[in-house]
Amino acid sequence: MMQAQELHAPIEPGLDLFYRAWPDANAKRAVILVHRGHEHSGRLVDVVEELNLTDTAIFAWDARGHGRSPGDRGYAPSFGRIVKDLDVFVRHISQTHHIPLQNIIVLGHSVGAVTVASWVHDYAPPIRAMVLVTPALKVKLYVPFAKTGLKILQAIRGDKKTYVQSYVKSTMLTHDAAQAQRYANDPLITKAIAVNVLLDLYETSARLVDDAGAIRVPALVLCGADDWVVDVGAQEKFFENLGSTHKKMRLFAGMYHDLLHEADRTSVLDEIRTFIDDAFARDETREPLLHADEEGYTKSEVDRLMQPAPVLKNLAFAAQRLSLRTLGKLSRGIRVGWETGFDSGRSLDYVYENEARGEYGVGKLIDRVYLESIGWRGIRQRKLNLEKLLRDAMQRVRAEGKEVRILDVATGCGRYVLDAMAADGDPKVTAYLRDFTPGNVEQGKGIAQEMGLSDRVRFEQGDAFDEENLAAITPAPTVAIVSGLYELFGDNDMVLASLRGIAKSMKEGGYLVYTGQPWHPQIEMIARVLPNRDGKPWIMRRRTQEELDELVQSVGFGKVDMEIDKHGIFTVSLAQVLVAG
Repeated sequence: MMQAQELHAPIEPGLDLFYRAWPDANAKRAVILVHRGHEHSGRLVDVVEELNLTDTAIFAWDARGHGRSPGDRGYAPSFGRIVKDLDVFVRHISQTHHIPLQNIIVLGHSVGAVTVASWVHDYAPPIRAMVLVTPALKVKLYVPFAKTGLKILQAIRGDKKTYVQSYVKSTMLTHDAAQAQRYANDPLITKAIAVNVLLDLYETSARLVDDAGAIRVPALVLCGADDWVVDVGAQEKFFENLGSTHKKMRLFAGMYHDLLHEADRTSVLDEIRTFIDDAFARDETREPLLHADEEGYTKSEVDRLMQPAPVLKNLAFAAQRLSLRTLGKLSRGIRVGWETGFDSGRSLDYVYENEARGEYGVGKLIDRVYLESIGWRGIRQRKLNLEKLLRDAMQRVRAEGKEVRILDVATGCGRYVLDAMAADGDPKVTAYLRDFTPGNVEQGKGIAQEMGLSDRVRFEQGDAFDEENLAAITPAPTVAIVSGLYELFGDNDMVLASLRGIAKSMKEGGYLVYTGQPWHPQIEMIARVLPNRDGKPWIMRRRTQEELDELVQSVGFGKVDMEIDKHGIFTVSLAQVLVAG
């Protein structure tokens, strides 16, 4: 194995991450290594040498705040930010070293393994396979009520950076005395971890275990039977739930957490090498998801939600409905939800405003609790992510010397578009905003007039699923938006008709901003308690991000970027027209 190159990858303005590269002149495939929490890529040099992969380029990063990468030691704004970093990093490797994502396998260790699994679940990259070594899906906390205590500490400290020190001793990681000493003496080991990251890790891990069925990437999961650091039971449940057709789990008897540096690591490395070689050798085509609305993982969930709940659960939901229909109506937001549907444009506009209102003081308090529910917090973050990617799309269009002409096919009241246009400040930007509900159109016109944008914005009633009507839109939009629409309609044929119409209206190089909802922690409560815009139970069929991206790709778009809220509920993606409609 040749000497590693020491390089840097741009992740965001002002942040370049250090990484090591072992290129191979003949390599058309790559393996990317994601180190354990507290560690760095230098800890994996011996692993690269002992794996001895042929015709394979290998890369290993130092995560932000670790090793030779910049940032406060052990800190990140959130665990989700680390996952986003990985997305940017892998795409940088793919583009810079000319290796398609389809020919990349990513291996993560411990916290790094959860980072990899979260990235695969949330971003749906079309990689070849993933290897998860002792994934930290449930860290063992030996202090009673430690998690509760950390939550209280974080609440007290607020936005101030707060850290805890790792309790893990080197002898708890491996039976190999020399490797344990090497770990103990490494000056680049980061013993501290930010409390916000640790709490995010717990929440993300629980979501991954619960929703592992959404992951279809071939997977190898390796565990240590005597692991002092993480719970093997959570790893086994994750593996059981995995939706991958090709998956394998191996539990190594007598081994600790750091399988890559255990005394008998040869058997571990042999298992990894065999899996990697087999994954690259296998010409696998995954079952298309264009008809996932007819059968499959999330369709089964919808079928269950359409059936009556068990008796005790049904009584609990009935009590919630009664509470929301009576006392809840003192809240202005809940009252709007009952009047127009909790998924209506008016409800969303109220959530965006985020100003608690209600009757007799207590109604205002109820309204604040309502607005702070996890779903509505995610909706507001979706708006911010939408505006971010919309600004990005506008800048890309301008950089190509084209006019920015925005089309939103289901705009509601259009607030997020109008806010983005106002923030952008370019008087040449125009927008054509459509919605099926006349009331939303009229309200949007009023908002545009208040903001002084009426001369550049046209509101009209329109059907977002009318393919031919969309295809006939002129002049051709250079930026199209579909926000919060496809999540409400589980029928893929409807979504494809809409996407085809949008694609036909655009020219090559145009951009599409689209949203998704791959997961929701309250999906059953919503289905059993809340009415939608038609007065019926609000039953949603989740689309995994892989399914949504496949629908978009099938009509000629290619995904270029994505954002997701910290709870993993709502995604916003940016795609470009590769083949004009």
